[in-house]
Parts: sequence; structure tokens; C-alpha cells
Amino acid sequence: MTSLSAPITIVRPEIIEFGVGVAGRLGKWAAGQGFARVLVVSDAFNASRVGILELPGEVTVFSQVKPEPDTDNLDLVLAAADAAQADLIVGFGGGSAMDLAKLASVLSGSAQTLRDVVGAGKVAHRRRAGLAQVPTTSGTGSEAGIRALVTDPLTQAKLAVESIHMLADIAVIDPGLTFTVPAATTAATGVDAMAHCVEAFTNRKAHPMIDLYAIEGVRLVGRYLARAVADGSDAEARAGLSLASLYGGFCLGPVNTAGGHALAYPLGTRWHVAHGAANALIFPHVLAFNTPAATQKTAQVIEALNLNAGADQASVFEAAFGFCAGLGIEMRLSALGVPETDLGVMADDAFAIRRLLDNNPRDLGRGDILSIYQAAY
Repeated sequence: MTSLSAPITIVRPEIIEFGVGVAGRLGKWAAGQGFARVLVVSDAFNASRVGILELPGEVTVFSQVKPEPDTDNLDLVLAAADAAQADLIVGFGGGSAMDLAKLASVLSGSAQTLRDVVGAGKVAHRRRAGLAQVPTTSGTGSEAGIRALVTDPLTQAKLAVESIHMLADIAVIDPGLTFTVPAATTAATGVDAMAHCVEAFTNRKAHPMIDLYAIEGVRLVGRYLARAVADGSDAEARAGLSLASLYGGFCLGPVNTAGGHALAYPLGTRWHVAHGAANALIFPHVLAFNTPAATQKTAQVIEALNLNAGADQASVFEAAFGFCAGLGIEMRLSALGVPETDLGVMADDAFAIRRLLDNNPRDLGRGDILSIYQAAY
């Protein structure tokens, strides 16, 4: 683990509005900034409630965001941004909408293509359009970060872009926008937020400055997720999850995730399993696998979730599995339509995601990954 004296860079959106009922503050901010042509990047459901943002000027809504968006979906967003000549781009939805908004903000009107900017620090110029993020789920924390991912439909691999130029000017986090999220989605996205925090907390690059947010994010999920699943209109529980998601986003920039997300990605790219559901299914397996290399921090995670477990892998797995299953999350790959014959290919895909696996506190070999998939099947 990284020592307290190690250098670290922390970035945040310049303005973060947080609280039930703050969605309309985006419009007031945008008007004060003089924005006149706004593109909202959204899915079909959230497109129907763009009015709650009270945006000024000419507002164009792109409503075709797909779960786990691919490069074709990004091309459509870029065409919409160019046609609208947008001076403000708003991501309004889950992580997919916010990631596409980030990419549109730096690629629209630029000579660079997506392929030019894949990786870290390759966006050449500061964006010309403003960028605002408004999450409507509590999971990705994308509103706070500088990374965006889309899937290459040919290789079924995630293309990750990281750039300070994709940091939002403003993030408006209104937990009231999450009240309508179904229980199953609430459960899965809540575990995704927790996984961001846990993977950063137990990471080889873990840093005390980020640990503070990470462990508090885990506590918030442990305290509020079951309540929000049971009653979606529980404002305090929804706010707790929104804050946990934001803290998870704070973890992603300077530290990032690790093995859990690497193993979850092939479920989404190959079999279109929702990102939160994929992470929730994988979470107990990787937490238990990593226990020998992160014993003390794993114990802190278990305590933060208000669970009981010993220091052994089997006990950790049982506690974490019970937490996820108790939320109604499907915990078997076979029940999600993943064929057993594809596990080896998925293991190859996951093993290739070195940007995350190299962060894992314990080396995950290709055989280890396959064993986890088989145990999860």
C-alpha cells in the first residue's frame, strides 16, 4: 500500500451541488455562465424529465444512450453535438450518459478521434464546451471523475480515456432523481459504488488521503442500501447512497479500481450484463481472494458493512455473498445467460485488463480468474 508521504493528485468538479431538490440549480448556473445552446445526453427515460434541470436557451436532447455504450453510440452523440453547436454538454443519467457526455465535450469540434485519445493524458486541448453532470443513479460516481469508457464492438473490449479536460465544471447531485430507480437496479448500483470504494481502499496504490472517502463510502452503503432497496422513497437512504457514489467517484481518479472491475467488464461487453449487476456478482469472490494480501483492510470493510466474518477467505466470502444476495441480487452467472463454454474467453479478456489488474493487492493469474468465474457460475 502507498505511504502517507507518497505524492497524489486530487481533482474535483469546481462546483458540487448536493441535496434533494437541487436539480434546478443547474439551469441557474448555466444562465449565469451565458450558455445558449445546450446538449443533454440522456437515455429515453431521463429525456422525459429534462425540464427539471431548468436549462436556459436552446436545448437539444440526445435520448439514445445505451447501457454499456459502444463506439457507434458515441458517434451518434458526437453528430448531435456538432449539429447543435452546443456550448454546454450535460450528462443526465447513469454512468453511460455521463461518460458519453465527457467524451463528446472533448471530441466534438476537435481534430482528434476517439482512437487518438484512448489512454491517459492524450486529449490535446482544453474543451470548447462547458460540461455539467447530473447523475440519476447512485453507483458510478462518474460525475466526479476524469475517466470515460466505451466498448469497441469488434473486440468487445472497453476503451478507457482519462483526461483532466473531462472534469465537469459542475456536478449536480439530487438524490430525489433516484427515487424512481427500481429496487433491483438500486441494489446493483449500490454495490457498484461500494466496489469502487473497496477496490480503491485495498488497492496497491491506496493512499490515506483517499482511504478516508473509501471507507466512509462503504459505511454509507452498509447503512443505507438495504433501506433504499426496501423503500425507494426513503430520502435519507437515497441521499446516503448518492454520497457513497460520489465518494466512490473521488476514489477513481487518483487510485482507481482493481481486480473486481477487471473481472466484471467481460460480463458487460460480451453478455450485456448491467455494470452494477456484474460487479455485485463478482464482488464477494474477489474480496475473499484478496483477503490474504489485505487482511486488515478487509476486516475494516466487513466492519463498515456491519457484517460478521473471521479473517479466513471462506468466512469473508460467506459474509459478502450474503450481503449481496440478501439485497435480491442474482449471484450466479448461469442465471444471467452466460454460457459455461465462454468462461475461458472471458478469463482471457479479464486477464488482459492490466490497467486494473496491476492495481490488485494480490496477483490474479489467468487461472485464478477462470476459477472465480467457475465458482460464480
